[in-house]
Amino acid sequence: MASLKALKVRINSVKSTQKITKAMKMVAAAKLRRAQEAAEAGRPYAQRLEQVVASLASKVAGSPGMSPLLAGTGKDQVHLFVVATSDKGLAGAFNTNIARLARRRAQELIAQGKTVKFYTIGRKGRAVLNRLYPNNFVHGIEPGDLGKLGFADARGYADDLIARFEAGEYDVAHLFYSNFKSVLTQEPTEQQLIPVKIPEVAAVEETNAAVVEYEPDEESILEDLLPRNVAIQLYRAMRENAASEQGSKMTAMDNATRNAGDLIKRLSIQYNRARQAAITTELVEIISGAEAL
Repeated sequence: MASLKALKVRINSVKSTQKITKAMKMVAAAKLRRAQEAAEAGRPYAQRLEQVVASLASKVAGSPGMSPLLAGTGKDQVHLFVVATSDKGLAGAFNTNIARLARRRAQELIAQGKTVKFYTIGRKGRAVLNRLYPNNFVHGIEPGDLGKLGFADARGYADDLIARFEAGEYDVAHLFYSNFKSVLTQEPTEQQLIPVKIPEVAAVEETNAAVVEYEPDEESILEDLLPRNVAIQLYRAMRENAASEQGSKMTAMDNATRNAGDLIKRLSIQYNRARQAAITTELVEIISGAEAL
């Protein structure tokens, strides 16, 4: 059995840890509110832009002047996985779940004879995937605090991805991030980023929609909207990740605080029993000594 001094030191250590986790939970809760508002505010614009691009794309599908960001390269041999995580840990399974989804999809494509490359945004995602695919990385970004990222950052990432696509480094780009549902639920999500994937419902919506004439023509509008759409989807993923990270961190720190409290109770019981046993031993020794006299 551990000594009374060792138990006392351990109890004080766990109490200090509990104070830290409780403070981190409060910080995460404060950041979560702002991150959630930003994520929810950005969803309508990103979703509507996807619908507009899909509507325009359905009009120019098959035309000779269609943008490569829409038409693709005509192949799907090389796939680039854009894995967006965070630079910091202590966020539960937030980073691990995103990396696990990317790893599972990579295994499926590799089994089909495809080539998979990784473009990571976030140090934690790179750390997880680099152990399994050390030779498949093309670039890694450490964005810092996800809550402070702006559209200019996402536009820079998008320009780099588009330049690599135009240089022929890959055929299809997939974006992996965590979609924020609630404080307790963050859903790892995969989205085809390049070329832009046209939803099947677009044709149905277009059939029921009113006749719209565009000025300038659809190709010219798409030439501007397609790069913007890539940046918007990346920015949306960053906003969703920021909220998901804080939600997961808040839950993880709450669990850690509760676990520390349970451990303190168990250690306190063990300490009291050891102290009682020590007192009983001392009393027995005193009584035995008195009887010997």
